[in-house]
Amino acid sequence: MNETMVCAVGNVATQPVYREMATGPSARFRLAVTSRYWDREKGTWTDGHTNFFTVWANRQLAVNAAASLSVGEPVVVQGRLKVRTELREGQQGRVSADIDAVAIGHDLARGTSAFKRTSRPEQAASPDRSEPHWETRPGGTPEGAGRAPQQQAEPAVLT
Repeated sequence: MNETMVCAVGNVATQPVYREMATGPSARFRLAVTSRYWDREKGTWTDGHTNFFTVWANRQLAVNAAASLSVGEPVVVQGRLKVRTELREGQQGRVSADIDAVAIGHDLARGTSAFKRTSRPEQAASPDRSEPHWETRPGGTPEGAGRAPQQQAEPAVLT
């Protein structure tokens, strides 16, 4: 499938709008992406043109985005670019650029964030995980580290 995947770094321009749809949760917000360049004459960084994208999130990403994002926060959005042209009678065609988000996160180059995992119903039912156990022992070494390998039978000595 030929899709245009983009990664946009910018600021949340509008408060996310969350809706419960028949197909599941959906959220949308506007993303402002401003280019910056070094102006040699002024000797400073200068803002260039600002592009605005409508970011669409679905399912659990929509729930988490609506709960996590606020206007002005720096974010990174990865998703499929959709350029749409809307024609209205008596008016010029209007072009909009939308991003159907696959991933959204805070831009940690510009601040800190505290991650909080959301619970899923299927995870709560099965506490047994296939992940390795990473806890450390009181001595400070990971569990299982420094342990002698299982003893194997001594090789037979031929005389």
